[in-house]
Amino acid sequence: MTLSAVGLRLRLICKLNSVCVLVVLGAGHPMKPHRLSLTHSLVLHYGLYKKMMVFKPYKASQHDMCRFHSEDYIDFLQKVSPNNMQGFTKSLNTFNVGDDCPVFPGLFEFCSRYTGASLQGATQLNHKICDIAINWAGGLHHAKKFEASGFCYVNDIVISILELLKYHPRVLYIDIDIHHGDGVQEAFYLTDRVMTVSFHKYGNYFFPGTGDMYEVGAESGRYYCLNVPLRDGIDDQSYRQLFQPVIKQVVDFYQPTCIVLQCGADSLGCDRLGCFNLSIRGHGECVEFVKSFKIPLLVLGGGGYTVRNVWYFHFLNSPSFSLLLCAEYFEYFAPDFTLHPDVSTRIENQNSRQYLEQIRQTVFENLKMLNHAPSVQIHDVPSDLLGYERNDEPDPDERGAEDNYTSSRLSNLEQAGLTFSIGYVRWDILHITAFFITSWNALTGKKKKTKQKKQNISCTATVLIRCQGFRTFSPAAP
Repeated sequence: MTLSAVGLRLRLICKLNSVCVLVVLGAGHPMKPHRLSLTHSLVLHYGLYKKMMVFKPYKASQHDMCRFHSEDYIDFLQKVSPNNMQGFTKSLNTFNVGDDCPVFPGLFEFCSRYTGASLQGATQLNHKICDIAINWAGGLHHAKKFEASGFCYVNDIVISILELLKYHPRVLYIDIDIHHGDGVQEAFYLTDRVMTVSFHKYGNYFFPGTGDMYEVGAESGRYYCLNVPLRDGIDDQSYRQLFQPVIKQVVDFYQPTCIVLQCGADSLGCDRLGCFNLSIRGHGECVEFVKSFKIPLLVLGGGGYTVRNVWYFHFLNSPSFSLLLCAEYFEYFAPDFTLHPDVSTRIENQNSRQYLEQIRQTVFENLKMLNHAPSVQIHDVPSDLLGYERNDEPDPDERGAEDNYTSSRLSNLEQAGLTFSIGYVRWDILHITAFFITSWNALTGKKKKTKQKKQNISCTATVLIRCQGFRTFSPAAP
């Protein structure tokens, strides 16, 4: 993998940070988007901004959201606010907006930001601007067509996959959140164009209550839905021994031309809402393994509700990293004040060897029902979501100048590097940071002694990585 230098727009990190602080779902609500502030602090103090290119994320419109969701539901999200919600009593019940998914100031703006960021990443993958695109703010996999669910309002995953399907005949969706990716599964349950694979806790009325091993899809989508139901306490070794062979078999059988990976960090040990024993390194190995297939990849966020567990380890895994005393939010790292908090919960691993083997065998038997990878003739490619050409070079000091990529910037990205985008996040901030550092190592590989150009990341709400050897798919000419 080679990365070459691109420009740096550090100032947008601060702008995005200040906006995120304003999003508050309630004092006791486990989802706290302001956690991104802590990530920004770590990025600045560790000098990671030197490897970042900052862009302002695309804002999804009501039309974009209605590509999956109903117009009535999106219209409601756009109009409702804490000041007028008394006039929407019936709609609140109809659209499941209340305790878990409360109304808060800036709700539609919040949805527009994280959804637009994921769409931006999908579009850039379609144009081969990058091989890996990341939006930490995305991954809200519970939202349904007609309603909110599980802290999720707009399903950016489904909308992004619909964008990817304009250019890709087969998209593989992998979900490693502790909760079943029910919203995405439901959306693509009847098609073979998208294969959904979810590793999650199942049983004992655990939310959302779906994701049994025998939910395999229907009609054209039969056997293109794969669920891996897990019990409490699964550890790194057990998870790895299941995840890697299952994903390898899926990739071999399905032959996806693009992968979407939802990286919910609530599967880590000690999570406020979780019950697994995964370590930060174990979680990061999943990203590294998926990246090893060298298939275009969209990486999204997800759950994560214990502040001290999730930081950017998934991208910059380095033993030399230690906590800086000068960093803001230092108290969030108590009591051990380390970037590698102890996440072991000592929950008994109830996933016996026999149980895991049963799951493996059932999954492999289902995969054998797929005779071949489905194909599709694409004769006419719909218009692109985003425009990438501008005749004028934006003034770097002009407000909003980063909204669109210019032609010259595109040529730089084509040659180049890594575009890391930070937008609105629903993870606990330390989970995000952990994921970032581990994934950086997973996506870029170990440092070689050979001379390399300066590595840069771009920060907007969409992270793009240009890698060598990635498989590509070009639609048939109209």
